[in-house]
Order: sequence, then C-alpha cells, then structure tokens
Amino acid sequence: MMIVKQLPLEVKIAALAGIVFFAIMASRTCLAERMEVNRFRWLLKLQMVLFANILMLIGSVHIWRNTATIFYRSPAVNSCCFIFWKVAVIMFLILAHSSPFTMLFLVAEEPHFFSLAAYTCLGTYIILIFFLFTLGSLEQGYKLLVYRRTKLDTVNKNSRLAMKKTVIAVMMSVALTVCGLLNASQPPAVKSVDITVHKLPLSMDKLKVVLLSDIHLGPTVGKTKLEMIVKMVKALKPDITVIVGDLTDSDVKDLGTAVEPLGRLNSPLGTYFVTGNHEYYNSDVNNWFELLKSLDVHPLHNENVKILFPSSRESDWFCLAGVDDIEANVLRYSGHGMDLEKALRGCDADHAIVLLAHQPLAAKWAIQARPDINLVLSGHTHGGQIFPLNIVAYWMNPFFVGLYQVGQSTFVYVSSGTMYYGIPMRLGSRAEITEIILHCP
Repeated sequence: MMIVKQLPLEVKIAALAGIVFFAIMASRTCLAERMEVNRFRWLLKLQMVLFANILMLIGSVHIWRNTATIFYRSPAVNSCCFIFWKVAVIMFLILAHSSPFTMLFLVAEEPHFFSLAAYTCLGTYIILIFFLFTLGSLEQGYKLLVYRRTKLDTVNKNSRLAMKKTVIAVMMSVALTVCGLLNASQPPAVKSVDITVHKLPLSMDKLKVVLLSDIHLGPTVGKTKLEMIVKMVKALKPDITVIVGDLTDSDVKDLGTAVEPLGRLNSPLGTYFVTGNHEYYNSDVNNWFELLKSLDVHPLHNENVKILFPSSRESDWFCLAGVDDIEANVLRYSGHGMDLEKALRGCDADHAIVLLAHQPLAAKWAIQARPDINLVLSGHTHGGQIFPLNIVAYWMNPFFVGLYQVGQSTFVYVSSGTMYYGIPMRLGSRAEITEIILHCP
C-alpha cells in the first residue's frame, strides 16, 4: 500500500485506465450473449468514454501544473486575474473531458452548441499538450546547456523560463484553434483527379465517380452540413457516387432524419456505401443498411455490382466491389468483417476492378491478395485533420492522402475526408469532395 501511495499521480491514472480497458474486454467476452443488444451497446460506449476520460486525466494534470500551479510563486497569485485564470483553465478542462459524453447524450439532427464548444476545447487541448511537451523538452535542454550560475539565480531563471513557456504554448494553441475553426467552417474543396484504369471499357472513358468519405454525422456534424454536401455533389453531375465509410457516429434513432438528404443524390449508375470503423463503434450497422437502402444508397457488404451504361454492350462493364471495414474483424462484429474473396466473387480478370475499402491498410492487404485490382478508393486518415495528429496519421497508414500508384496498373486514392470527426477544426488538411475521372488506357 505504501508503494502505491508513493507512485506518481500519472502512473496511478495509467493503472486505472488499464483496469477499465480490461473491464471493457471482459464485458465483450462475458456479457455479449447475456444482455439485451441495445443495453450492451450502450454499456460498451460508456466504458469507452470512461477509458478516454481516464487517459485524458494524465494530460489534464500536466496542463494544470503548467498553466496554474507554475504561477503560485508569482506575486500576482492572489489577484482577481489569477483567480479568473484558474477558473478558465478548470472550465476548459471540464469541457474537453465532457466531449466524449456528448456521443451518448447530445446527438441529434443538428449539433448542440455545447457539443461544438466541448469538441473545440478538445482540439485546443490536443494542441496545447503538444506545445507544452515540445517547449518543455526545449526548456530542459536549455537548462542543461546554459545554467552555470548560483542556485538562487538558477531557480529564478527556471521560474521565469517556465512561465514564458506556458504563455507561448497558450498563445500558439489559441491562434491555431482559431485558424482550425475557420478552415473547417469552409465548404469542402472539390478536388478533380484523373486516373487511367486498365481494362476499363472504351464506352466508359471519362466516367465520373464522386468520392465522399468520413462525413461523421454526430455531435458536431448535422443535417445542414450533409445538405450542403449533397448540393455540391449534384452540381458535379457524377455517373456514380461512392461513400467509403464513417458516414455516422451514432444510431439510426438519433440520426435517421439527418441522413435523409442522401436520398436526393440520384446518380445515374447508383450510389454505393461501405462501412468504416465508426459504423462498428456505434454498433447499429444493420439498421443503417436498411435505412440507406430506403434512400437508394446501396451498401456493398462484401459484395460487388457490375457497372455498365444501359446503352452499352453486355461485355462493357467493370466490377465495383466493397468490403466491410477491418475494425469489424477486431471487434468480432457478428456477420461482418473484411472478406475480400467474397467481395470479388464474379469479378473476372477480363474486366476492371474498382474496390471500396475504408482504411488504407485494408487497401494494402487487398492489393497484396489480388494484384489484379485496378483502383482502390479509401478514406479514414482525414489527412490527419489537425496538427499534430497529422504526424501520427502519416506514420500509421501505408497510404496517407491523395493518389498512389502501386505497380504498373494499380492505383490507390485516399480522400482527406468530406467533413471532420468530432473536433470542428482542420489544421494542415482540407476537407474534400473528390471528382474522379476514369480514363481508358
């Protein structure tokens, strides 16, 4: 017991997070067959929110020490300004911590102001943690290299340097937050990409595919945003529209009305959808499939369709296939999971194959298993969405954003996302609607 008391606070928090994580795993194993589906789904969501909050406590302790505790030696510690500052920091941390809870209680057709404020604070929280850590590392290096004077002088300099570090970190975080909010508030950019597809029929030269991904209907994206996206897509007059996952972050009962604008897409050769990882986090995939079908959006659940113009010859077609997101395999989601063999059944070597796969990692696996795939359309990365997450997303994905050529006749295109996930900010990335023009070789 004495050893536990002597452990640093951050270590205690990390241990608590580990306990919650194992509770989540135990729940999946022991309660999945015993609880009613909706209750079990809600329990898992609550556990994930608690797990995220406990992990965030480590960062919050660091922020508090660097933005409040550090000023206790200052002469202004008893002033009204400092009291106001402490209250502001506390409110900021409370809002940041409350953001995951909005997934449980504040999801509706249009975003609540509280959700927008909470997720904005979460974005600032991430940026602030990065700058405090980076500047703190530079501060430690400076101390080791420069300080050679008396102990008292060193203490005074340490205190002043630490305060300057905090002021710079806060100012940079606020500035980048404003830039990120302004960037994300703009309509998605329309990005046009020309891709030569081996074995594409001559009659389909210049066929137009509009790619949407990562719309993330949920606490900060609602029906109004989706209506804007649909209007922009219709203006492009695509032959086919495809949505490569992460359409929604909640259940049909909460967001069923928000998705209705998709029914107005009316692409001549169809609108198609594959699941992303977030469809499996909300655990309501089958209900979403039924709703999307009623809106004439066709889920490709490890299956394919032959795309051809009504006036074309019977042999002039290409295979459009879609696979479930690989997260379904990890979560052991019943009846779902990436099954490439099933998805490509009937897609022969004489016709072009276009595959929809949410994650770039799935795209890599698919190409390795079937080198005859001509084009894979993916999303998932958001282009990193905000700095410094861009760096993490870049290293975690085999394809990050944009067009990649693999071998002589295979291409992968990764969208940076049509909206954003949760945090209504974009830094170092831009939301996009992708207009892909397919060309014959």
